[in-house]
Amino acid sequence: MLCVVALLALALGSFLNVVIARLPLMLSRQWTREAHQTLSLTPPVQPACNLLVPRSRCPGCEAPLAWHDNIPLLGYLKRRGRCAQCRCAISVQYPLVEMASLALVLWIVWHHGMTLTALTLILACLTLLALAVIDWRTMLLPDVLTLPLLWGGLLYQLTNNADRLAESVVGAMAGYGIAWGFYWLFRLATGKEGLGHGDFKLLAALGAWCGWQALPLILVLSATTGAVVGIVLQLLIPRLRGAPMPFGPFLSAAGMLILLGGDSLVELYYNIIGLSGI
Repeated sequence: MLCVVALLALALGSFLNVVIARLPLMLSRQWTREAHQTLSLTPPVQPACNLLVPRSRCPGCEAPLAWHDNIPLLGYLKRRGRCAQCRCAISVQYPLVEMASLALVLWIVWHHGMTLTALTLILACLTLLALAVIDWRTMLLPDVLTLPLLWGGLLYQLTNNADRLAESVVGAMAGYGIAWGFYWLFRLATGKEGLGHGDFKLLAALGAWCGWQALPLILVLSATTGAVVGIVLQLLIPRLRGAPMPFGPFLSAAGMLILLGGDSLVELYYNIIGLSGI
């Protein structure tokens, strides 16, 4: 059964790569069409692009990939990370996302079994993984992912932990409010934007899934990790010094950790800081 789950997890990871690569392009084209319509201009004619078409292709020569080159992990390893036609390097993101999906799904199924709870946690974690990579690549957290994640968290608590629904609602409100407050404090102090509006919605979604009690730990983990990674990258890559850095990947990683670890991580955090019993 775990072997079957592993194959399905790799297939989900492969689909997640399609979402990561194409969703920002689809949204950009949608915004372009809307802008042209608002200005009463004729929108440009562009080839179809959605999650189903066109076929996966090389980013360099745009040659369609053979079906066997699309097999998760194996296709990448077989070609040693290069296009079969032009030998252009293919991003290591693709196997990394597939391996991350495999690890997430196997961990959740191992601890929760083949249950509806496991399925909902898998969907939440894979959505967070997609958001993390999209934000890292494009500085964008699409509403089409963050808002369903928010409502999904509330629905999950309603159907699985109805006694904790109030904590979930307060978590969503507090998550959005904390991010909104930090945004304005930073903007008033520096004149710059420290967070994007997508971060507001993502933190609200994490509050809905994890409850308000988990928000301090999520913020500590994401801020600490983000600071360390940011400092290291700026030291190693001078051109990144002073450049804006997405916060969504670190929020997503912290949220996934809480979802995978459960209440025990939150309890451990409060025990460490001397606030046990919250």
